[in-house]
Amino acid sequence: MPFITNKTKKDNVDIFYEDYGSGQPVILIHGWPLSRKSWEQQVWKIVESGYRCISYDRRGFGISSFSWNNYDYSSLASDLNELIKQLELTNCVIVGFSMGGGEVVRYFTDFGSDRISKAALISSIVPLVKQKDDNPDGVPEKDLEGIKDALEEDRLGFLKNFHKGFYNYDDNKDRVSQAQLDYDFIVASHASPRATIEAAKAWMHTDFRSELQNIDVPTLIVHGDADKTVPIATSAKQAAKGIKNNQFEIIKGAPHGLNITHKEEFNKILIDFLNS
Repeated sequence: MPFITNKTKKDNVDIFYEDYGSGQPVILIHGWPLSRKSWEQQVWKIVESGYRCISYDRRGFGISSFSWNNYDYSSLASDLNELIKQLELTNCVIVGFSMGGGEVVRYFTDFGSDRISKAALISSIVPLVKQKDDNPDGVPEKDLEGIKDALEEDRLGFLKNFHKGFYNYDDNKDRVSQAQLDYDFIVASHASPRATIEAAKAWMHTDFRSELQNIDVPTLIVHGDADKTVPIATSAKQAAKGIKNNQFEIIKGAPHGLNITHKEEFNKILIDFLNS
C-alpha cells in the first residue's frame, strides 16, 4: 500500500495515497470529515480524460496516521508538499474540496507555485467561515462552538445526520441515495475522533483573506448557490474577489456535496478547466 512519510520537527506522519493514470498530475484534497473516498465520481473521469490522478487521506482521516496534534493548516500543507516532493511531481493541479481549499491556499503561502500550474477550490471554506464584524455573512461563533460541543459529546450522533445537510438531502433524494449517506457515515465515523475535532477547529477559525493574493496560477472556483453548509456569500464570492486569475462557476441549485449530486455538471466544468 502506498504511503509517504512526512518527517518534521513536530511529528512523523504517514500519508496514504492512491495514484492512477498518467500525464499531468491532478491532486485531489478531500473535505471534512471524509477521506479520499469522497472523490469516487471524479477519479475515474480525470484518469479517463488523460490525466494522472492522485488522491490522499488527510492526516487523521482514512488510513493515514492518526496523529494527536498538528492539524493546523501549515501542518496539513506540509503533508501535501511532502507528497509532491516524494512523488517528484511538477506542473501539478491541486484541487481542494471544502476544508481542502485551505490546504490549497496555505500551500501557495508556505511553498509557492514552482511545482503548481493550476488550482481549484470546490465548495471551499476559503477565505473565512467565522462571522466577524468585517465578515457579517459568516457562521456565528456560537454555532461553531455548537458543532465542537456536539462532536465532543456524541461524535457519531452528529456525523449520522451531518450529510443530510451536506447534500440538501430532502431536495435531492433523486440525486443522492440513502446508501451514499450510509457510506459517508461509515467513512466519517472511522476517522480519528481527535482529528475530527482538531481539523474542524482549523476550518472554523483560520482566516485566509490576506493569503488569497498568494495564489498566482489560474484558479477554478466552483460553488453551489444552494450550499447551506458553506454559504456562497462568505466563501466563493469572496474568494473570486481576492484571487486575481480565476474562473468562477456557480452551479444553480447545488448543495455543498455537489461533486455527488451534480457530478456530471461539475465533472464537465473540472475537465474543461484542466484542458484549457
